[in-house]
Amino acid sequence: MGSWRGLLSCCRIWVRTEKGLDADPVVYCYLMLGSARSGDVDGIFSLYEELKLKKGGFLDDGVIYGSLMEVYFMRGMEKEAMECYVEACGENAKVKMSAVAYNSVLDELSKNGKFDDALKLYDRMKNEHNPPRRLAVNLGSFNVIAGGYCAEGRFNDAIEVFRKMGDYGCSADTLSFNNLIDQLCKNGMLVEVEELYEEMVDKGVNPDEYTYSLLVDSCFQVDRIDDGAAYFRKMVESGLRPNLSVYGRLFDELIKVGKVDEGKSFYDMIVKNLKIDDASYKFMLKAMSNMGKLHDVLKMADGVLDEGAEFSEELPEFVRELLGKEGREEDLTDLMEEKERQKAEAREAEG
Repeated sequence: MGSWRGLLSCCRIWVRTEKGLDADPVVYCYLMLGSARSGDVDGIFSLYEELKLKKGGFLDDGVIYGSLMEVYFMRGMEKEAMECYVEACGENAKVKMSAVAYNSVLDELSKNGKFDDALKLYDRMKNEHNPPRRLAVNLGSFNVIAGGYCAEGRFNDAIEVFRKMGDYGCSADTLSFNNLIDQLCKNGMLVEVEELYEEMVDKGVNPDEYTYSLLVDSCFQVDRIDDGAAYFRKMVESGLRPNLSVYGRLFDELIKVGKVDEGKSFYDMIVKNLKIDDASYKFMLKAMSNMGKLHDVLKMADGVLDEGAEFSEELPEFVRELLGKEGREEDLTDLMEEKERQKAEAREAEG
């Protein structure tokens, strides 16, 4: 936090001392956002008054109004926040509002219990939008409104907004899809989620690891284990790198329904791309041991040693205990000795 405030202070000094440059509202907007991040609420007001003074008492660029409204709302000054809104976007306002400026105001209205006002502003923005001469909406506009509808529990309206953005020359990206899919997943709307996923693919927007993780977990929540596994397979086959926690949940669900072999097959797919920790190894090894698959227990240990990974001090003993159930505890010792012999031979050959 200290380094951020120091950088912010340097930026303020530069802005205030640089000669021959007109006061740029965009620069001041970033400074105000920085002040908000550092908790310097008074600094935001100071910057606003300074910019207003440099501009002769009137700001014709609306880019800073969203930041100003944010501060007023943070302080519980709703009346002042809405006065800012009227000054920037009222019927008689003379402020120039770009799509970015509109979006910052739109977001503050949406987040602070003024969603009806946000919808009215959103309609106005769409009516003003006349590319290429006038760009009043962009992807951010639709994201804000879709998020607002989700916060209101109006998920079908959010989906409808999302699907209409193409009418205004906007295209959703992976992050936008993920944000909406996440909200739908949290509310058990898996059918709608899968429809959006198909639209995503059809439109050439590439799902990422997070997209698939949401789909996998949502399938598990409604006991669609095979479908969750299929999405996980698509993720791996797409060249994406799933994180270990997602694989752990998949393996756990497959074990619950007795599909140890399938869980092991996914392990074989991803082991070269993920660093498996001891806890995950132990979980998988114990599951295979409980199913009487000691051959796979040894095979997994063999694979780890082949990859040059090292067991922790606890893991060899854990494996020996599992093998000891069938009197095969020496198999691990034999395996590790064989690996050491192979390494020694390789070193001699290189020498």
